[in-house]
Amino acid sequence: MGFPGSVPLILLLSACCVLAAAQLPLVINTWPYHDAVQRAWDTLQSGGSALDAVEKGCSQCEVDQCRGTVGYGGNPDEHGETTLDAMIMNGNTIEVGGVGQIRRIKSAISVARAVMEHSSHSLLVGESASIFAQNMGFLSEDLTTNKSLSMHAEWLSKKCQPNFWKNVFPDAATSCGPYQPVKGIRSKKRGMPAELINVHSHDTIGMIVIDESGSIAAGTSTNGLTHKIPGRVGDSPIAGAGAYADSTVGAAAATGVGDIMMRFLPSYQAVEYMRMGTEPATACQKAITRIQMYYPQFFGALICANRTGGYGAACSKSPGLDQFHFMVYNPLTALEQVVNCI
Repeated sequence: MGFPGSVPLILLLSACCVLAAAQLPLVINTWPYHDAVQRAWDTLQSGGSALDAVEKGCSQCEVDQCRGTVGYGGNPDEHGETTLDAMIMNGNTIEVGGVGQIRRIKSAISVARAVMEHSSHSLLVGESASIFAQNMGFLSEDLTTNKSLSMHAEWLSKKCQPNFWKNVFPDAATSCGPYQPVKGIRSKKRGMPAELINVHSHDTIGMIVIDESGSIAAGTSTNGLTHKIPGRVGDSPIAGAGAYADSTVGAAAATGVGDIMMRFLPSYQAVEYMRMGTEPATACQKAITRIQMYYPQFFGALICANRTGGYGAACSKSPGLDQFHFMVYNPLTALEQVVNCI
């Protein structure tokens, strides 16, 4: 089944409703990444597993450089380098593979799967993750593009503004580093620099796939925050934060400000709400609301699906995010859907 016409229908749903009757198989992903959901669906239709579909779907976004926030050539760090985070989770075995701040390797989601299938570890990071990938046969290549170089040059020309430092000297609000810690001074900033947190800079792909047999997999891929401090790893490759899958219950995947969201493990929390019988949309909302108790206007969203194919989504209303768009593909639906944020 393909999308009707060249542009998919968009269905607007209230933030509080159960979005659909259960249908399997199911592919759902964050943001309107049409080609990614189509690639995942086609993988299932050709006999691929739920894990295969997640890998191929997220990989499509990496190749397409979805909105510049997934894959190579986007969101450079303070040194001008693009690094990638990704994870994949097998809901049948609760195995996880993740990579954080991986360098020079374009296929982050595939490396994450290699971590899961060819090591006893759950997460590899930095240069060591890149070496692991090369040993697994992945090609080492430059992730920098003219676009990412231009973004970095413009940021430097503005005295490295905005950035993610606090309680340092020289004043990070007016100058570049290197910085040193300032003792006895506490920043009044509770969240993240507003200039860096918007709907165009956090379009991580999170994907959930349930095949006809009920096997569930979930995954994520992103190039992280623009102008992040080198070494930073966000929520995307962290099990329970970026995504979580349990084939006896369901799965969830997140997108948004990882440094805040990873403190609450929202994907795990949403799955646990579904384990207690909560419908997917409500489970997403409850996980979002839990974070809002501490960060009322944080930037973030969740997609949730239960083991029978019911699904839902929720988002936190914040500057630049009043509605959240996501993709759904099942035997009856091939739609870009929208929920109002809470």
